[in-house]
Amino acid sequence: MSQVRAEIDRIDEALVDLIAERFGYVDRAWQLKRNTPEGATVPWRIQQVIDKVKARAKDRQLPPDIVDMVGAQWKNMIGWFVQYEEEQLRLAQDATNKSANATAGDADGA
Repeated sequence: MSQVRAEIDRIDEALVDLIAERFGYVDRAWQLKRNTPEGATVPWRIQQVIDKVKARAKDRQLPPDIVDMVGAQWKNMIGWFVQYEEEQLRLAQDATNKSANATAGDADGA
């Protein structure tokens, strides 16, 4: 049993590492989205990701209840990532606006 637990722990660590890696790409994505009109939320893409994850779970022959649970949890994770992206985009826009206002103030001789 201890070896089974050790393998479960190893897999849990790998899952966290993969989520951290995914977060790195999400962090990069919001930076790229700064220059696009779509912003952080792209509903078709969110559904595409969830559908792919559920299909992968089915392909791996997971029980239907787990497939549904994985899809729901993925949707929660994506929701958090979208909120993170929206906040980063807002902060970047605020910084840009402050910089533009400071530059305009300098030009006015203020």
